[in-house]
Amino acid sequence: MAANRFNGFTDYRVGIGLRIPHYVHILEQKPVCDWFEIISENYMIDGGRPMHVLDQILEQYKVVQHGVSMYFGSAEPLNREHLKRLKQLVRRTKTPWLSDHLCWGSVDGRYTHDLLPMPYTHEAAKKTAEKIRQVQDYVEVPVAVENVSSYAEFHISEMTEWEFLNEVVEKADCGILLDVNNIYVSSQNHSFNPLDYVNAVPAERVAQIHIAGHSKFEKYILDTHDHAPISPVWELYARAIERCGPTATLLEWDDNIPSFDEVHNEALKAERFLKSVDRSPTPELIGAKP
Repeated sequence: MAANRFNGFTDYRVGIGLRIPHYVHILEQKPVCDWFEIISENYMIDGGRPMHVLDQILEQYKVVQHGVSMYFGSAEPLNREHLKRLKQLVRRTKTPWLSDHLCWGSVDGRYTHDLLPMPYTHEAAKKTAEKIRQVQDYVEVPVAVENVSSYAEFHISEMTEWEFLNEVVEKADCGILLDVNNIYVSSQNHSFNPLDYVNAVPAERVAQIHIAGHSKFEKYILDTHDHAPISPVWELYARAIERCGPTATLLEWDDNIPSFDEVHNEALKAERFLKSVDRSPTPELIGAKP
């Protein structure tokens, strides 16, 4: 199984994002769902309805935290107040691991609220890994970094995106949240073979996988999370599962959100891929328990 030290040796299967339009349905109908992913920043507050709902969810479901504003690749030091609140939430949710994006998005204390691509240089990898280590040491749970979708490239890059990702996670000794939709989006925008990316990632470090839908425009495609994944994304997912073994999988659907049942049923399509490798040999896991 793909339980490893980067996901707290858990055996989670298929989950979906906890979203406001589904609150009432979940609390009243109590549907069967393996786990929910929450956006950490939505709950790093002292009280109010979000925390009231979260506490009710925690009584019945497993929850994993996913962040959108750590900005490991930004040049300035980590925000200590942000980290303090993040750790408080970690203790509340008992998340086995948490994730955020391999990107930058802030300058001199000003935040873009966007996930901006990194220059793929050895120096950037070193500085980014140092910050990831600091976060891991502080929050005291494993951290997995997610590859982002990108729409621009830096001329100073010294390696491919997947080589950069591999160098960062090796130096940080952290996990990977492998977003196969983001790989597909970037491959179309930058003309590379997405299978090269999936095949190059260290399978033993993959803690979680994201799948999602995107939107196609005339000259590029955009990671919009506003409809179901398309066939090429599922094909990349199948290859990722073939390499990594059964891995915690999350369907992102964040705009034009349909009913809970429609989102959940789409997510559960991942189960047939997970079952296909349930009894297959999986890679040797770093630090795996006997």
